Amino acid sequence: MKRKTLFAGLLALATSAAFAQEGAVPKEIPHLDHVFVIMMENHGYSQILNNPNAPFVNRYARTANLATNYFAVAHPSLTNYLEVVGGSNFGVLSDNAPDWHDASCLTNLATGVPATDNPPTPNICPIRGSGTDAATPAMDFTNETQGPPGEVNIDGTSSYPAVTSTLGETIAEQLVAKGKTWKSYQEDVPANPDTVNYSDGVFTNNTDFTKINPPLTPPLTSSDIVQLYAAKHNPFVYFEDVQEGTNPRLSYAQIADFEGANGLYADLRSGKVPDFSFIAPNQCNDQHGRGNSTPFCNFDPKSDGTQAGLNPALILVGDNAVEKLVSAIHSSPAWKRGHNAIVLLWDENDYSLAPNTNQVITIVDTNYGSGHRRSARFYTHFSLLRTLEGGLELPCLNHACDAGTAAMTDLFGER
Repeated sequence: MKRKTLFAGLLALATSAAFAQEGAVPKEIPHLDHVFVIMMENHGYSQILNNPNAPFVNRYARTANLATNYFAVAHPSLTNYLEVVGGSNFGVLSDNAPDWHDASCLTNLATGVPATDNPPTPNICPIRGSGTDAATPAMDFTNETQGPPGEVNIDGTSSYPAVTSTLGETIAEQLVAKGKTWKSYQEDVPANPDTVNYSDGVFTNNTDFTKINPPLTPPLTSSDIVQLYAAKHNPFVYFEDVQEGTNPRLSYAQIADFEGANGLYADLRSGKVPDFSFIAPNQCNDQHGRGNSTPFCNFDPKSDGTQAGLNPALILVGDNAVEKLVSAIHSSPAWKRGHNAIVLLWDENDYSLAPNTNQVITIVDTNYGSGHRRSARFYTHFSLLRTLEGGLELPCLNHACDAGTAAMTDLFGER
């Protein structure tokens, strides 16, 4: 669906509000040379902690630093990915695909009308400019449930109002502005992710199966693709500057698979890694699950917040994937130079209903400091962004600037 309108008045409004939500560089965190953020999927704190099918993650939580009071901000997945890298939901409370290259549409920031899964709204207009994001109430009645008891967005009591001066950019824009580098490593992303909503690494939602010769038997369609790569887990492609790629440093050139000459593992082996690495395993390896894949990748049987409701094979697959990633980072020449950090976290809980909260595991591993620390301080995805911006010497962005957003000084160390 296209949303066309006049831009003159909105342009003036956006210009006057520009940079209103980019503040001072947070000073609490020591300098970081390289940051590796590994994002996992859809499991709450108590579903992973002490789970026998996640032996590496639990060992990692004991030997590195663990946040024991860290919360995702809202639902669904895309919302949390945006909040981690941009400090706002940008008016997006939906997993909808991008409205690719639509320069005529009004952003959710411009309209102040959130994108939601219920009621369903159009695909996401490329994010740009500034405007009003969506409020995050304590309780969510717009996704998996439309009435009581509802889903907890954060901890059941905390909430965030809509902010009228939200700036439509991410840490990627900030890094480029400071002459620093970034990459979004997406497992099984195709060579050109433009207009790709999902892919198995070969076939995409754009594949015309009728043109494959000889014809496939039985006939296949895009609905048969195991959606390993998903745009909703690659938040940077929702932003206009990355889609258009006018600046090569803010473009698809900064998006890479795990494998290949310019992929994650090759970069780690060479030691030529960016300042900021956003790492998203595919939807089997990140513990999201896919219903049309193997039994090892099946969705959890239940979403009730318990370990009993999980697919144990899916948890083990994800645990193995994390171990491979962390081991590769630790073996990289880049890990041995300067001050570096790995952050392993889950985007949100399993959509279980209240009173289950949106608490998730977040592990911080640095190549400096003693490790073995646990923090009971209240943190959210906004805290993580503030911390990374401080360590990378970038201005705080959107909710990372809030007075109530604390930097994770006890887990990263204080400047």
